[in-house]
Amino acid sequence: MGIRAAHWDDWSLEGLLGAKERLGQQVSLVVPARNEAATVGDVVTRVREALVDTVALVDEVVVIDSDSVDDTYAVAESAGARVHRSAEIRPDLGTHPGKGEAMWKSLFVTTGDLVVFMDADLHDWDTHFVPGLLGPLLSDPQVQLVKGFYERPGADGPLEGGRVTELVARPLIALLFPFLGELVQPLAGEWAVRRSWFAGLPVPTGYAVELAALVDTVRAAGPDAVVQVDLGVRAHRHQALRDLGGMATQIIAAALARSGVELPGDEPGGDGAGRAGAAPEAAELRQYLRGLEPVTRVVPTLERPPAEAYL
Repeated sequence: MGIRAAHWDDWSLEGLLGAKERLGQQVSLVVPARNEAATVGDVVTRVREALVDTVALVDEVVVIDSDSVDDTYAVAESAGARVHRSAEIRPDLGTHPGKGEAMWKSLFVTTGDLVVFMDADLHDWDTHFVPGLLGPLLSDPQVQLVKGFYERPGADGPLEGGRVTELVARPLIALLFPFLGELVQPLAGEWAVRRSWFAGLPVPTGYAVELAALVDTVRAAGPDAVVQVDLGVRAHRHQALRDLGGMATQIIAAALARSGVELPGDEPGGDGAGRAGAAPEAAELRQYLRGLEPVTRVVPTLERPPAEAYL
């Protein structure tokens, strides 16, 4: 049997509230954010008003600020979230840039048995995303991870916002992880997971966190441990093409590490002594704007060990 699919309205809000109370489960909504002052307030406000203040489906809304240089922290706090700077969470463990790092760090400042992740740059969405993602976790103890999927309308077509998915993630899945081939949005930032399960997974500090969690979950617990849920329509801010090169590098590094491919040494310019099955700490990405004049950037590709060792 492959990965199951469901629709967000397969569960009623009343049914989910009853299951949550019966099971004694607490829910944390985590919003990793970096320079999202324009949208994070709306995300926090709408979820808080609909699912915290009106009904008690969500117990806490936590924003993890990942090195923002704008007003993300203040806006999120004013909207009613509890806000933490990623770099200030467990300083004894150090800090790294990246979305995955913020999500890994969230395990040290949240209390929910179920953790729902949502991106901070959403527009054209609704609060049904959250109960839709919680449905499988509250109704089936075998499910460990729920991945959202949606239509992505855009001025130039539905794939405008899915360039890394189509050009990187899907080919990698086809070649290396065909057991994930049924997933509509493998890189979706809207997903939910049992806290105990996520704490047992290694977590890439960058954008590879979603693909890595899917691969590791299905390998460890089988396809029945993952459910994908149709959430309807979602739109968000799109990154510039060149910025997607770093994202793609992180995803490829995590995929190759999970395929036993020998990768170069940890540091750019190092001795090249690869470690099969482990991601290097960084990769040197060269991009060319014109002729032979490269723009070089160091892309972090390291992974955090399972958080359960530090909780």
